[in-house]
Amino acid sequence: MKRALIITYYWPPAGGPGVQRWLQFVRYFNDFGIEPVVFVPENPHYPLQDASFEALVPETTEILKFPVKEPYRLAGFLSKKKTKQISSGIISNKEQSVLEKTMLYVRGNFFIPDARVGWVKPSVAFLKNYISEHPVETIITSGPPHSLHLIGMELQKAFQLKWIADFRDPWTTIHYHKSLRLTKASEKKHKDLEKKVLNTADAIVVTSPTTKKEFSLLTSKPIHVITNGYVASEEMHPVLDTQFSMAHIGSLLSERNPKVLWKVLSEIASETPSFQNNLEIVLAGTISDEVFESISKFGLKDNCKHLGYVSHDEALKLQHNSQVLLLIEIDSPETRAILPGKIFEYLAAFRPILAVGPKGSDIEGILTETKSGVFYNPSEEKELKKQILQWYEAYLDGTLSVASEGVEAYSRRELTRKMAALIKQV
Repeated sequence: MKRALIITYYWPPAGGPGVQRWLQFVRYFNDFGIEPVVFVPENPHYPLQDASFEALVPETTEILKFPVKEPYRLAGFLSKKKTKQISSGIISNKEQSVLEKTMLYVRGNFFIPDARVGWVKPSVAFLKNYISEHPVETIITSGPPHSLHLIGMELQKAFQLKWIADFRDPWTTIHYHKSLRLTKASEKKHKDLEKKVLNTADAIVVTSPTTKKEFSLLTSKPIHVITNGYVASEEMHPVLDTQFSMAHIGSLLSERNPKVLWKVLSEIASETPSFQNNLEIVLAGTISDEVFESISKFGLKDNCKHLGYVSHDEALKLQHNSQVLLLIEIDSPETRAILPGKIFEYLAAFRPILAVGPKGSDIEGILTETKSGVFYNPSEEKELKKQILQWYEAYLDGTLSVASEGVEAYSRRELTRKMAALIKQV
C-alpha cells in the first residue's frame, strides 16, 4: 500500500459537486493499492450540505481535521444572503450594491488566492508534525480553493515528498475571476502564484482538455486529464416522467441563464397546441432571480417546477426519470474548460442530453464521443428549436431515447484506477 495525504476543503457533510471527486477516489483507493489519509477543515463554511455523503466515507479511512478561520462567517453578519451567494459563486449581473462591490473587492484583493488562505500556515504546521510521526509518500492537494496548493508546496519542500496538484476548476481563467474587482497588483499575484504552483508540483491533474492546454503554456510539468465521473448503480429503477420533462440539476447562476432556450420553448408552446400542456421544466438547485424572471417573461412560469436543493440520491432519481436532461454553461471563452460533474451522472442516466454553451466547449467533445446528446451555442437558435421539436415528437410516440457508447470509461471506479496508477508512477 502507498500512503497518500489528500488535502481538500470539501468533505462530507458538504453538498454539491465539489465534494464528490475526492470522496469517490477515497472510496475506491484501497482496491488499487492506495491508503488515503484525508486532511479537511474542522469547522468549514459549506453553503450546501448533504448528509447522505457521510455514509460513503470508508470506516477505515483516517481523517485529519484542523480548524479554519472563515471570513465568510464574519461577512455573514453584514448580509447573510449576499455572503451565501458570493461563497457559492453566484455573482449577479444586475447593478451591484455598495456592500456587494465591497465584499467582492475585499474577497479578490485581500484574500489571495482565496478566502481560505488563512488556513495555510496553521495547516502546514499541523501536518509537519503529523508527517514526522506518520510518514506518507505522496501529497495531493485539490482546488479550488487553490490556497490548498500552497499547503502542498510547503510540505513538498519540507519533506522532499512527491506532490500532485489537482485542479477541479481553472485558476485565473475561471469565469468569475474577472468579477472579483482585482487591482493590477492583485491580478499579478494570482498569476504568479498559479505559475509557481504549476512549476513546483511533480504532476498536475486537471478535469478537462482545455485546462490542460491553458496550463501547458505555463509549465513543462506533466499534466494529466482525469475527469469527474459517475457511480455505477444497479439499484436505479427508472420510471419515466409522463410529461415532457426537461430537468436541470444544479445551480443556475445569473450569467448561465439560457434565454435562448426559454425563447425557443415559448415559441414552440405558441405554435404547437399540446406542447404547453405537456412541457415541464424541472429545476433542482440554487436558481438566481434573473432565471426566474426570464422564465416568467417568456410565459413559462406555470411550466416550471423549482425543487430547491435536493440530496444526491434524489438528484439521481430525477436524472433517470426525466425525458430530457439540460446542461447549461455560460457562453464565454472562459467556460470552455468546464466539464460539470453532473454531465457524467447524466451520461449514466442514459437520457438525451441537451447542452447549451460556448463554442469549442469540452462538453461538446464528451457528448459527441459518447453519442449521449447534442450541444448548441446560443446563436444556433433554429437548430436548437428543430432538435427540441424532434425530441418532442419522439416523446409523443413513446420512442424518446439515446444510444450512448463508451460511458463506462467515466465510472468513478475506472477513474480511480487511473488516479491510483498516477500516484504510483509519480
